[in-house]
Parts: sequence; C-alpha cells; structure tokens
Amino acid sequence: MSTTMTTTRRVRPGTVALWAVQVVLAALFVMAGLPKLSGGQIMVDLFDAVGAGQWLRYVVGVLEVAGAIGLLIPRLCGLAALGLSGLMAGAAITNIFALGASPGIPLGYLLVAAVIAWFRRASIRAAVDSVLRSEVRR
Repeated sequence: MSTTMTTTRRVRPGTVALWAVQVVLAALFVMAGLPKLSGGQIMVDLFDAVGAGQWLRYVVGVLEVAGAIGLLIPRLCGLAALGLSGLMAGAAITNIFALGASPGIPLGYLLVAAVIAWFRRASIRAAVDSVLRSEVRR
C-alpha cells in the first residue's frame, strides 16, 4: 500500500495583502506612464513646464511602466519598488521646486513603494548578492 504525500503551502494573509498592494500600485503606475508615452497633451504641457524637454517625459513613462511590470515579477518586485521609490522622490522634488505644485501624490506613491521595498528586502538582497557573485566569477 502506497501513500501519497501532498505538500500544501499555507498562504499567509500578509503575503496576499502585499501582492494585492503591488498589483494596485502597478496599475496606478501603468495609468500614469501610458499617457506620458502616448503624448497626452496634459503630459506634454506638464513636462514643458518642468523645462527639461520632452525626452524626460519618455524616460519617466518608460520607468513607470517598467517599474509596474517589475512589481508583478517575484524576483524583481523589491528592486522595482525601490526604483519607483527613487522615481517618486524625484517627482516630489520636481513638483515642489519646478512646478510649485503639491508633492502629495508622488509622496503617497513613494510611501507605498517604500513599504513594498521594505517587505521585499530579502528579494533585493538576493538580487544584489546574485550580481556580486557573478562579478566575482569574472
């Protein structure tokens, strides 16, 4: 008589909640990035007001969409959250000094991305260790 042993993984509510937050934040960044990439007039005018040129609109749009995709990939989600935190820090500073606008939305996104990065710090550490190991082998 043989018995089949099945292993079931218990899904923790905190893990589900974190993934849910990542999905929502990813959707928000896609919704923010696509108008930049498609040349929405509001975004064109906004980046004209910044004064850095339209190339920056494309760069920010690509970073937002890439960060959104990264939030949905387990190996990359921590690094994506960290990168989006940096991007939002830049957006908050730009809002304050270049646009004279409220930094509330970028700071809110920064806070959420930073919390994700904190809870995904093990994946960030693993990615950095992987790069360092590959550099040592060279």
